Order: sequence, then C-alpha cells, then structure tokens
Amino acid sequence: MRKSILLTAVLSTLAVANLAYADEAPADAAPAAAPAEPASAWTATSNIGFVSDYYTRGISQSWHKPALQGGFDIAHSSGFFVGAWGSNVTPNTFPDATVELDAYAGYTGSIPAVEGLGYTVGVIGYFYPGGSWKKYNLAGDPAGFSQTPKGDRWDTYEANFGLSYKWLSAKASVTLGDWWGANKKSGWDGGTSGSTYIELNAAYPLPWGGLTLIGHVGHLNVAGKLNLAADFSSVGGGSAPSTSFTNETNPDYTDWKVGLSKSFKVGNSEGWNAGIYYVEASNDDYWSDRGYGGSSFNGSTEAKNLNDGRFVLTLGRTF
Repeated sequence: MRKSILLTAVLSTLAVANLAYADEAPADAAPAAAPAEPASAWTATSNIGFVSDYYTRGISQSWHKPALQGGFDIAHSSGFFVGAWGSNVTPNTFPDATVELDAYAGYTGSIPAVEGLGYTVGVIGYFYPGGSWKKYNLAGDPAGFSQTPKGDRWDTYEANFGLSYKWLSAKASVTLGDWWGANKKSGWDGGTSGSTYIELNAAYPLPWGGLTLIGHVGHLNVAGKLNLAADFSSVGGGSAPSTSFTNETNPDYTDWKVGLSKSFKVGNSEGWNAGIYYVEASNDDYWSDRGYGGSSFNGSTEAKNLNDGRFVLTLGRTF
C-alpha cells in the first residue's frame, strides 16, 4: 500500500539563463536559431517492479509469495499529481480478489519559512475488483457458506497529509469510510471510519556505493474491534469462528522496516532501482497463523504469519 511521486522542475528557465545578446550582429552572421519550445509543465512517468513478497505497512498482502507491480504518474510543475498503481494480492486475505488497484491524487509544495521543508496532501483509493466480505468463509464451515453475506467490499479510501525535511518524512493517513470494509455487517463491533496510520520514514544517502539507507516505522489504529458475539447462525447454518484461534479482536499494530536501496543503469537504460529490506510488525495474536488476520478467509485451511519478520527483495524500473 506504499508509492512515491517524483516531481520534475521546469527546465525552460535554465535555457533562458544561457542566452547571450549582442547590440549588433555581423552582416555575415548565420541566421539565429529558432528559440526552443518551452518545456511542458506536465511530466508523465511509469514504473514496473517485482517484489519477493508484497509487504505494505508491515503485513504481507501476497501470502508471502512474489508480486508483479506497476503504475503511472502525471505531475504538474505547480505541485499537483495524479496516478494509478496495481499489484497482485492473495485471495486468502481478499476472497475472490487477486488484484489491488490504487488511484491517488494530491498536491506537493514547499514551506518558504524553512529551507528544505515540504508538505503533501492527498487522497487515495484501494480497490479489489470482485472481492468483498460477502465471500468471507473460515475453514471448517460448510462449503459455500459465507459468514458475512451482507458484508461490504474491501475497497477503502484515505486522506493523507505529510511533511518532509531533507531525507526525513512523516505522514498521517485516515480512512474516509470503513477500514477495508470492517463494520457490523462484517462481524465487527461497529463502523471503523476514522482509522489511522501514522508513519515516519527516512531515506539517507550513504557516502559510498550510491546506496541509500531506508528506515520506516508506522502504527495502525483501527477504530473498532471484532465482535466475537456476532451471531451468523441464521444464515447458512454457520458457526462462530473456531475457538482454536487466539480470539484477539484488536488488529492494531506497530511495524518497522530497514534496508538499502540503489539506483543504477543497465547498459544505456536508466531508471533502474533495487533494494533489500527487513520488514516486521507486532501483534502476533491477531496477524499470526493463530489469529484472524493470519487465517485464510476463503475456506482454505491455510494460515500464515502475515506479520513475520522477513527480508524482501525488490527490483524495478521507472520510465
């Protein structure tokens, strides 16, 4: 669930600075070259990448399997940006959905009072085509039975605000609706609108090897909890979730990441980047193979520690 936007400066001012003028040109001087067209205020980039495990905010979205990702961004010199991005995800976590599609827009600017201080404001939507809580089914229930037949889709919307200073940045995100469709219809104690994710990030350029040291810490606070007393027995003859679970109802956690990234060229092609990171999150009671977050929601008997501490490899290119 994580994406950076690279904004380019307007280059036409550099060309103007290099022009020289004379009071009078020699008679045999060659005709002056036509002035160059001003650079466009708009910039478009695209990206494609491969990750050994799609972790976002400390939780694996791909059941600890590789993912192919890509997107595109359009930015204006004023600071406005818009973009889209996608990745494959696991139907074990998002039943009947195998793809996550994100759409986002916002504005980036600087604060003149402090040199190097910038800000960003934006909105983002996370979409899971075909997937919803209506497909939710823990292993052991009758085949085809959905525990939450009236549940909403996984689709989620957030607003965010961030500050950056040199190689440090911080961002706060808040859901504009329910957190990934969690509400009474999907077995929670109420709506989860207003859930927050707060993060601090660092990208420190090292003095050797062209490497960048990456650091991250974040905290999720969901505005609600699972309701273990929810009764779905009237639909499909189902039962309450298995008592073999830890029965932790609170999904909140803190996550962290540290690693190295490097930009490089392959032959004459630029825009390549690679990284190796160690990622992990807390709250094993909810996100491990003994908690609801680590269980399969599509009727499979599989379970995973989705918050496991693991090394993740990334390789990508920006065009």
